[in-house]
Amino acid sequence: MYEPKMKLTEEQKLILAGNSGEMKRKCLESIVRMGDIFEAPNLLEVTHKECHLVTSFGINMLSPLYRIMDELIEDGVFCDDKFTVDPRPLDFKNVKMSLLEKIVGSKIIYGKQKAYEEQLKKIGLKNENAFTCTCYMPEVGNVPNKGDIISWAESSAVVFANSVLGARCNRNSGMFDLFGAVTGFVPNFGLVTDEGRKASWKVIIKTSKKPEAQLLGSAIGMKVVEDVPYVIGLDKFIGNEINDQTRDYLKDFGAATASNGAVGLYHIDNLTPEAKELGDSLIKDDAKTYIIDDEELDRIYKNYPVMWKNKNKDANRVFIGCPHLSFSQLEEWSNNIIDGLNETNNKKVSTRVVLTTSPDVLVEFRKTTLYDKICKTGVRISSVCPLMYTNNPLTHSHRILTNSNKLRTYSMARFKTDLEVLNFITGKENK
Repeated sequence: MYEPKMKLTEEQKLILAGNSGEMKRKCLESIVRMGDIFEAPNLLEVTHKECHLVTSFGINMLSPLYRIMDELIEDGVFCDDKFTVDPRPLDFKNVKMSLLEKIVGSKIIYGKQKAYEEQLKKIGLKNENAFTCTCYMPEVGNVPNKGDIISWAESSAVVFANSVLGARCNRNSGMFDLFGAVTGFVPNFGLVTDEGRKASWKVIIKTSKKPEAQLLGSAIGMKVVEDVPYVIGLDKFIGNEINDQTRDYLKDFGAATASNGAVGLYHIDNLTPEAKELGDSLIKDDAKTYIIDDEELDRIYKNYPVMWKNKNKDANRVFIGCPHLSFSQLEEWSNNIIDGLNETNNKKVSTRVVLTTSPDVLVEFRKTTLYDKICKTGVRISSVCPLMYTNNPLTHSHRILTNSNKLRTYSMARFKTDLEVLNFITGKENK
């Protein structure tokens, strides 16, 4: 039996001794071993029981994952509270694909998707609509409170929960999110500790206008990498209260910091909960300083590579919503696209455009008159994961345009700002 370095409670010792079954013992041993590697003194109880899993895709090569899931099911181990999971990788109805792309996607790459989803249901999947990277949206309902200890893995969700909600979670890898959920414990180190949540970077915003969320997040992520930044001066552009607009801005900003770097927590002066409570006492004495002005953001933007084979041709695919769009973002993009088409006397968007959002948000959006109006423009709304879509090598021949720095980082998609993307798809770019 593994001899842990950390201190365990009697309950935890009994689980590690196998009193709750072999699979729960293995799960806890994995958690303990990880904690020992990072010199965690003990385990903490997960207080927000609703987990969010990063592994949503039934990719053929993940055979160890399916074996572990089968063993958990056979041993009767499941999540007491239902969990959410990242988006599905395929949507043939709303994301147009050739016959060959469909075959490669559904058979060769994601051939285990149906079977894996059955496993997820048996372990504790919340429902059929639980596939989204923005589980914290009110329509989805997986929303921890300030100070809650959680067991999540999706990087954009973890950084949002830590920063905007004030919950506590490390950047876990896939399966450790599930292990923490089924055992009820996570290691006490890093971003779950007071010291680990202090900022080692002071980022000062000196731009002339509100910086593009995706660009600002990218700049900070690439500079601080995995450290915690404390951002000063952003509140004068986005306010000092969390509302729908600031939530959406911080969602996209945080996803860029987490993907262009490895940020798991940021503080925004006068805005995010811990910054409002503790102020600059969150900044370490030896913190480094990074000043961001218009020139710095312009430098970052101009250095993004264009990976299309035909760099001078127009895009023939557009994805908007990585992470998934909120209800208010879905409304805003739809209205802006319709207004833009009216201004250019166009009835249809210039190419295939997909807005992605969570299934639960889409359910509510379908109830509005705006849904039919935007669909008439040729825009499609999907709950697919754009990243997983681009895992299919046949999609590399497409020239994908996006406003997502996360999608740009993990694929061959080309990044443009919100306004540039809007102008292209409505035809304003050529006016």
